[in-house]
Amino acid sequence: MSNLQFLTQDQIDQFHRDGYLLIPNFLSNDDIQEMMTRSKQLLDDFTLQGHPMTKFTTGDSTEDKHVGDDYFLNSGDKIRYFLEEDAVGKDGKLNRQKEFAVNKIGHALHELDPTFRRISLQNDKLKALAKDLQFHKDPAVLQSMLIFKQPEIGGKVPEHNDSTFLYTDPPTALGFWFALEDCTPTNGALSFLPGSHKSYPLKSRFVRLPQGGTGFEPLPTATAPSEGDEPPQGEYVQPPCPAGTLVLIHGSVLHKSEKNTSSKTRYAYTFHMIESEPNARYDEKNWLQPTPEMPFSKLFPVHA
Repeated sequence: MSNLQFLTQDQIDQFHRDGYLLIPNFLSNDDIQEMMTRSKQLLDDFTLQGHPMTKFTTGDSTEDKHVGDDYFLNSGDKIRYFLEEDAVGKDGKLNRQKEFAVNKIGHALHELDPTFRRISLQNDKLKALAKDLQFHKDPAVLQSMLIFKQPEIGGKVPEHNDSTFLYTDPPTALGFWFALEDCTPTNGALSFLPGSHKSYPLKSRFVRLPQGGTGFEPLPTATAPSEGDEPPQGEYVQPPCPAGTLVLIHGSVLHKSEKNTSSKTRYAYTFHMIESEPNARYDEKNWLQPTPEMPFSKLFPVHA
């Protein structure tokens, strides 16, 4: 007799086969409205006074990278704003209204904002899902973000997997990605390479460098690159993703999104879970670090 509370066995099997799973209507209409309203309030609250004009970049260029500055590196226990690359002119000033200039807000919304804390840490439906999936024994929640994918400038996110950026030994990252608006081929919907979590091993991890800033460090188990190395095989799939859908993303599955070429936004909320000690190790090399004041919250707190 099955003890599943929320997921079906077919859904669990599909997740393990493909490395991702879409659950339509996970968010109610009231949830979507509350999260959209709060997102717009946060954008309205954004002030440029004292902001370092940090842009979120995902391409290959090292110019003006956000990843090495303190504003980014110290955002794990704060709510901070990161700008679209194309929203800042050569004069260093915004070239559009601020609410259409922000790429994302992160990275402690799940801790500090009541709306997103309720969705992330106080959500019985999500807890039932996590128990059914059994991906973690003792899941910890981290790195929450609102991603806006602004009209006409919302940047392309290249092929990647999440365990590269939130590395544990062994790898245990799991993404929870909530569509707050309909995601379409023109506004930057997610695409996945099914099964790549099994066929494409992690090769590097994103780390804080001893000299400051960040970079990619080869993993000890990765083979040295050679001329014979081939890119991942297969065709990307872009599944329909209407507002309210929850997308579960295996930390090793390859995924990406294209630039938003439409006149519409693509609001989404996302956070991640990792396994806790002693089942996996999250070390001091990772860019996002817990603090004494804000350790990573457990999804299932243990009460003394």
